[in-house]
Amino acid sequence: MTTHSNPGDSLTRRRKLLYILLLGALTALGPFTIDLYLPAFPALEASLGVTEAQVQLTLAGTTVGFALGQLMVGPFSDKFGRRLPLILATALHIASSVGAALSTDISTLGFFRVLMGVGAAGGGVVAMAMVRDLFSGYAMVRMFSRMALVNGLAPILAPVIGSQLLLVMPWPGIFAFLAGYGTLVIIAALVVVRETLPPEKRGLTGMTAGQRYKVLFTDRIFVGLLVVGGMNFAGLFTYLSASPFLFQDIFGFSPQEYGLLFGINSLGIVAGVQTSSRLIRTVPPQWILACSTAWMFLMAMLIVVFDQAGLGLWA
Repeated sequence: MTTHSNPGDSLTRRRKLLYILLLGALTALGPFTIDLYLPAFPALEASLGVTEAQVQLTLAGTTVGFALGQLMVGPFSDKFGRRLPLILATALHIASSVGAALSTDISTLGFFRVLMGVGAAGGGVVAMAMVRDLFSGYAMVRMFSRMALVNGLAPILAPVIGSQLLLVMPWPGIFAFLAGYGTLVIIAALVVVRETLPPEKRGLTGMTAGQRYKVLFTDRIFVGLLVVGGMNFAGLFTYLSASPFLFQDIFGFSPQEYGLLFGINSLGIVAGVQTSSRLIRTVPPQWILACSTAWMFLMAMLIVVFDQAGLGLWA
């Protein structure tokens, strides 16, 4: 006789597919929030009459929002359930996207970009927590991998879509598109998503958010992984903030060519994720982390060497 060891095992195949698509779309809201407007950086600079550094600060503000969103919404969802924070975070993303579209100066745009980061991160965190509520063990890993297929399309499609939008509308239209994306997600969430954290499991640990974070930050392995992950993302966001100006202003790419280039770059990220997920079955994760980090360092050094050697764009 078989029994359902996970609450998600009782879901029908159709509802599981809906959850994969919807929760994948929620986690993809983060990459879309960042990558969709990258091709518009030079247009923002010209339209608002600001410097490259000021435009790049709007991306930095988005990352601050992502950090705040994860820190705030995660504990909130543990205490009050998943559905309400999910809806509130997505609603915040929609409202701040409209605010960004209506912004007429860089300070206002930066403020709304921070709020967009909070909303996108909050929705993503709750989506991942919902999967953990419904599944465990191999079933959870399988669910995450299927969501990753949906989520993995975002960094490929977002800059391509953003660059195409610039053909038919000015840069505020990109934020209007994000507001529409969020609206579709929140409607689907209202119709499809059910509460996955029962009342009796809310705040079950008896610890405050501060106490839980203290446990995490006194864990040597967690802190080590946090430092490595943080430095990796620092390198990634350095590229994100500088590449629109580099390829469009210096190498003469159009926004559409830049969007296509960025999409091709993102294929490398997807390939790396899929490769590591298979290697981990036979190779200890610390060796995958060490080798991949060493590879990134080598490639970064080669970029510097090739640039100094004057080898141009292809190098």
